[in-house]
Amino acid sequence: MTLIGAAERAAMRGLLDSVNESLGAPPAPVWEAAYWAVPRHAFLPETVWLGDDLAECSREAAPETWLRHAYADTPVVTQVNDGRPAEPEDRWASSSASAPSIVFRMLDMLDVTAGQSVLEIGTGTGWNAGLLAQRLAPERVTTIEVDPELSARAAVRLGSVGLEPRVICGDGAFGYEEGGRYDRVIATCSVRSIPPAWIAQTKPGGVILAPWESPWFCYGLVRLTVDGYGGASGTFSPHSAFMLMRGQRTDLRIYRDVLRDEHVPAESSTRLSPWAVSGDDWAAQFAVGLQLGDVWRTWHDNPDVRGVASRLWLATTDARSWAAVDWDGKRSDRFTVWEHGPRRLWESVEAGYVWWRDAGRPGPERFGLTVTAEGAHVPWLDTSDNPVPDLT
Repeated sequence: MTLIGAAERAAMRGLLDSVNESLGAPPAPVWEAAYWAVPRHAFLPETVWLGDDLAECSREAAPETWLRHAYADTPVVTQVNDGRPAEPEDRWASSSASAPSIVFRMLDMLDVTAGQSVLEIGTGTGWNAGLLAQRLAPERVTTIEVDPELSARAAVRLGSVGLEPRVICGDGAFGYEEGGRYDRVIATCSVRSIPPAWIAQTKPGGVILAPWESPWFCYGLVRLTVDGYGGASGTFSPHSAFMLMRGQRTDLRIYRDVLRDEHVPAESSTRLSPWAVSGDDWAAQFAVGLQLGDVWRTWHDNPDVRGVASRLWLATTDARSWAAVDWDGKRSDRFTVWEHGPRRLWESVEAGYVWWRDAGRPGPERFGLTVTAEGAHVPWLDTSDNPVPDLT
């Protein structure tokens, strides 16, 4: 069993206060009891990566810093580059321990009760599975992780706190059919579509809770109730940004995969600021992303192009259509647009933004999603008979 010393106990109390403040209320007593029985630091690796530059932090070399981040209400990167060696300048986050406040928010939204069974997609460190196992009993929890090393380590860490839920190494998109049909399915990675297996393996009336991502914007949670006929429907809420499920990743780069020398783009102009749809307004980005489907974007500041201070790139995930929106560093009422391919992507962005603005600038909590028995994903506003425009 993991021992909790005075420093760890003080750090745990401080984090619980931060979570209470973030959520506006303490976690339910059953989850607070699980929190004390399943300490977060017992699930973090000896080395974590911190900040935007993913600087290494070793527990052995900097124990106080390591413990402070273990009990901060922030995510902690626990793996880079899918576990492969990488130079500091080439690091990218591939797994993390989620911010504790979102962990408890999602556990509350999952609304589990004694006797229910849960399938977790994305074991990661194992901490979330540990909290569930402590709450429900280990035999009621199945957790699946695609990365063999992370899966093995999580099983060891769970054992160190006296818990042995079923830990499976495999592709979470396929769920775990051998576990029967579950009352709840919870994902700790974001998805762009709900895998059919999750619906098939959930009991009628059961709940699927998953972080949501469109190629345009990673934000929001979707909570679906399974209808028993092969479909599911429910609503979105804000409060999350998770790493994308590995099987749904898009590995595209503008200059490597999209642009070609023979492309001759059409030129136009727009009054819609690119920052209106890819800046600080998360509600706008969420709504536009729901409508655009397979369109992603990236910023290029200070490109080596005369008269261009910033450029917003857009492209479809099949790399067949792209657009660029240029700011000259001076005017804020007109921007130059370049578009190529069978789809006029910026025209779609403008249409999506205007629709959202005219609908009263709704946030994620006014949107919902229906997944049909045939696998179609139909997002809607306020009610399921009011689908959002399909700009794909």
